[in-house]
Amino acid sequence: MANRTIDSFFKKRRLEPNGSGEIPCPLRDSSPKHQTKKFCRAESLEFDISSIERDPGKRKSIWKYLEHQRDEVRRAYIKFGPYQPELPIESMVVDKKGRRFLFSWYKLFPDWLEFSPTKNAAFCLPCSLFSKPTDRFGSMAFTTSGFRSWKKVNDGKNCAFLNHIGKDPNSSHKVAMQCYHDLGNSLQHLDKIIEKQNSEQVAKNRLQLQVSIDAAKWCAFQAVAFRGHDESLDSNNRGNFIELIKHVSSYNEKVAAVVLDNAPRNASYTSPTIQKEILSIWSIKIQKHIREEISDSKFSILVDEAQDRSKREQMAIVLRFVDKQGYIRERFFDIVHVHETNSLTLKKEICDVLSRHNLSVQNIRGQGYDGASNMRGEWNGLQALFIQECPYAYYIHCFAHRLQLTLVATSQEVIPVEQFFTNLSLLINLVSSSCKRVDQLRVARAARIAELIAIDELETGRGQNQMGTLKWPGTTRWGSHFSSICSLFTEYEDICSVLIDVINYGNTSTQRSEADRVYDFMTSFDFVLVMHMMRDILGFAQVLSQALQCKSQDILNALKLVSVTKDRLQSYRDNGWNELFTDVKTFCDARNIEMPDMNVIYKAGRGRIRKQNDPITMEHHYRIDVFLATVDSQILEMKNRFKEDVIELLILSSALHPKDNFQAFNIEQICQLANKFYSADFTDQEKLHLRTQLELFQIEFSCNSQLQNLSSLQELCQVLAKTRKSMCYTLIDRLIRLILTLPVSTATTERAFSAMKIIKTCLRSRMEEDFLANSMIMYIEKEIARTFDVNSIIDDFDKIKSRRAQFHMSHTVK
Repeated sequence: MANRTIDSFFKKRRLEPNGSGEIPCPLRDSSPKHQTKKFCRAESLEFDISSIERDPGKRKSIWKYLEHQRDEVRRAYIKFGPYQPELPIESMVVDKKGRRFLFSWYKLFPDWLEFSPTKNAAFCLPCSLFSKPTDRFGSMAFTTSGFRSWKKVNDGKNCAFLNHIGKDPNSSHKVAMQCYHDLGNSLQHLDKIIEKQNSEQVAKNRLQLQVSIDAAKWCAFQAVAFRGHDESLDSNNRGNFIELIKHVSSYNEKVAAVVLDNAPRNASYTSPTIQKEILSIWSIKIQKHIREEISDSKFSILVDEAQDRSKREQMAIVLRFVDKQGYIRERFFDIVHVHETNSLTLKKEICDVLSRHNLSVQNIRGQGYDGASNMRGEWNGLQALFIQECPYAYYIHCFAHRLQLTLVATSQEVIPVEQFFTNLSLLINLVSSSCKRVDQLRVARAARIAELIAIDELETGRGQNQMGTLKWPGTTRWGSHFSSICSLFTEYEDICSVLIDVINYGNTSTQRSEADRVYDFMTSFDFVLVMHMMRDILGFAQVLSQALQCKSQDILNALKLVSVTKDRLQSYRDNGWNELFTDVKTFCDARNIEMPDMNVIYKAGRGRIRKQNDPITMEHHYRIDVFLATVDSQILEMKNRFKEDVIELLILSSALHPKDNFQAFNIEQICQLANKFYSADFTDQEKLHLRTQLELFQIEFSCNSQLQNLSSLQELCQVLAKTRKSMCYTLIDRLIRLILTLPVSTATTERAFSAMKIIKTCLRSRMEEDFLANSMIMYIEKEIARTFDVNSIIDDFDKIKSRRAQFHMSHTVK
């Protein structure tokens, strides 16, 4: 009997499987009315802080969350604070007497008052989080249904907001406010007061967490994986995060005494969950910093999509604005996984991100996208949907994308140029597809460099004469055509020697014949001529492309650069042939390439018939049919793709440009700009004062040396902020900032996708969405992340949830 267990006293009932192969549960009735309900095993579901709805009118009731999630949800809302959007006055809904919600009420009740644009009602954040719903009349006004009786607000002692607060110390609002503050203050939590630790232990806890924070920051800044394949104690490589902590502890005895094996087993703070929480805190602080930089200024959105390593469509969101010092900022704000790329889905995701951070769609003053149909569609495109909601969100097609489209169109329009790039791709494919030929190319390149250095034809120095590779010309990769031609120029002789080697010693007849064909067209006059010509044309475009990708580029200066590029192309068309022909002749003579006689009659290839019956010379063919046709095609594409010079908005904006000491300054055009395109940003009275300020400013810049010799609108904005003239000319400064907010290119979103490829590699293809977004924010905006003190990260970490370790000294309970 001593060896028997309690289970042996109960007779087990043998269960036979039913017809479907399942074993029925003995505690469940098998009658039909009970067969429809099945209970799943209860699991602890984590709350996603990024999924909370800021708008109180659309907010899910706190009592609909699971009980163990409510405090975490409350902490998330407490961290964000009350939702207090400031919308344009014309978009506000008014009652029959013309009354509406006033944004000045935010300053009177900053700790609890919220406003819902969707319901046009006021709410109380603490009461929504802590007050339980009752049947008492009026109790749901500030929590569920919303308050919108605006006439009762300015009613003296009977003010509805004051009545909601109540005079009784134990009113429901004051009790909710006390709970609101207590939950946000982790030092008042009961477990922290009971388990009071001394200052030495608190210092050790903070040092332990600081090491984890520094390790997470280093991994995020370097875009390396946190975890390893095997993190067990016996593993030789436990991952970058833990290995970095081990490395730091080997140099510091105090650190070694509180981390890893010497840390409490239930509070080591090195788990993947802790790593993600630390990253989340960093990213939230970065987004909050960006939000504070924007403040109440207007901004533009730059959006683009791309697939990540796991074939998920990711949408990058970048915000462009002008800071208080007058500098243009383009900040990476978030990346969102979208299941569909139609315009409605993209708009919903963008609005959710903006709403979560209390940014109003009504404050958007520009949109920057590529030329995809779902973006630029005039009726159902993303830009059209935003313009329907905010008419002043002007759409600008990315300038860098347009420039690339002109280059691609030119490379496909003129037959000799199209043949050149086709043959160039065949050449690169032949040389780069074999490791053996790549090695031969490197050896040949090294030998030629050594030979040229020996005869003093090459200068030596740090960073010079580097070994390079052939680059592919891609239709979607900015500047790739120019880079490909430059690499071909650098390694022309080396490529020829590799091709000759393949022709003589190739393994198969196919390789030898293909190398022979490639060598023939590579050493032809036509190939060399187009190579030199496209290097010059693409060189002009490359300078423009690099300038357009600058974050601080303003649209007026961008249009000026486009105009300069057009002028350079026109000058090259008129005067560039003789110099081009001389360079080609010199190149061919140095490499024994046969030059055609330019005075003989040109004969078209077999089966080709010229449109003109008159015979032409070889010089006429190459100068007219090749050179001028290519340059004219490029100029025509530039004119067709860049038509902003005929848009009224930009014509009027140029009246504020400070070039040539404000030569284009025109008061009438500037006033028309404010009245027609930015009427929502100026009241009727301010529009009248704007003319007066412009007249005074015209006198000012004529005699103030600080306002002279400025080259861009951004410089003017910076000078006004630096000299505090923006306080005198507030309306002019506001108008300048609105113009600078207009986007130029989506280069910042492209850089974000480049960062995504570095972070989410094939070995990290299963990254969670939040983890990816937080990692990218840390990696891209590391300049902002470095400004945060580690103590502030520890404080926020302690406030997120109750921790086993104590990071602050507790106060004595009275």
